[in-house]
Amino acid sequence: MKKNIHPEYYPEATIMCACGASWTTGATKPKISLDICSNCHPFYTGEQRIVDTEGQVDRFYKRLEARQSYIDQKNAVSEAKVSPNRALDELEIGKRALTALKAVDVVTAGEFIAKLDAEGEDAMLAIDGFGRKSLADIKKGLRRLGYDIPA
Repeated sequence: MKKNIHPEYYPEATIMCACGASWTTGATKPKISLDICSNCHPFYTGEQRIVDTEGQVDRFYKRLEARQSYIDQKNAVSEAKVSPNRALDELEIGKRALTALKAVDVVTAGEFIAKLDAEGEDAMLAIDGFGRKSLADIKKGLRRLGYDIPA
């Protein structure tokens, strides 16, 4: 056997676990520190717990929270997009049609859809200053935003 190439052997090396367990064995280092041992590992203890190695669990939960906040934000944007309180002047229709609708107290998308469902297209066209083109433009704009408008 060659001399001076092998590490020093410690027959009474102390092994310390993070849970507090310790024992002695032969090793090439005098003291060894462990994060987990057979006294505290879930496989041996039978208890269900997550063993966190270098914050992996925390990083996972952080990613999960970020994903959930992204989904919540996306849902809030889509709900605001089809909100019944959305003003009709956001639909880029003519001023004359908006003025005519304001005269009959229809200023939001929800009010317009409710009036259209309750009274029909003929009642909408009977509004003074509101014509077929305005009706078609509003319906097209509301469909583009995601509203459920009958054809």
